[in-house]
Amino acid sequence: MTEVPSPQLRISDQNRESALAALGEHMSAGRIDIDEYGERSARITAAKTRGELVEIFADLPAPHPQYDDVPRPAAAPEPAAAAPPAPRQPDGWSGAQRFVAAFVPLIWLVAIALIATHVVHPTLILIPIGVSMFGRAMWGHDHRRDRHVRDRERRRELRDSFRDQRRELGR
Repeated sequence: MTEVPSPQLRISDQNRESALAALGEHMSAGRIDIDEYGERSARITAAKTRGELVEIFADLPAPHPQYDDVPRPAAAPEPAAAAPPAPRQPDGWSGAQRFVAAFVPLIWLVAIALIATHVVHPTLILIPIGVSMFGRAMWGHDHRRDRHVRDRERRRELRDSFRDQRRELGR
């Protein structure tokens, strides 16, 4: 059995810092307000003994200040970190869609630059137009419709939740 240190033992600056940190956690949890935090923190900075710190935290649950010579309880083993989520692909695009989406602007820039410098014939503009049309025909034709469907579903969810809240308040 461990012996409880005497409340008359003097505290160190590290003990005061530990007490202020614990008091800050209580304020952020809403157990004490800003005025009470100010009063208690002033008492902590003026405290000389452990007994004075114990009085400050008497009506508060854990965390409490830690003392240098009191062994801390063994920390519970941290749960294994979950695997980070897989990187999210924009709108669930496939690799081919992402490739075409990245490649089309490059084709346009090259074609415009070559035509502007008179290196190639202006009919080269048909290549980026064709690639753009191909990408749109393969993957882009439902983009607007899909967005409208998602927006409509979201509005429906919001409307239903609002109705549920009104029903709860009406009871």
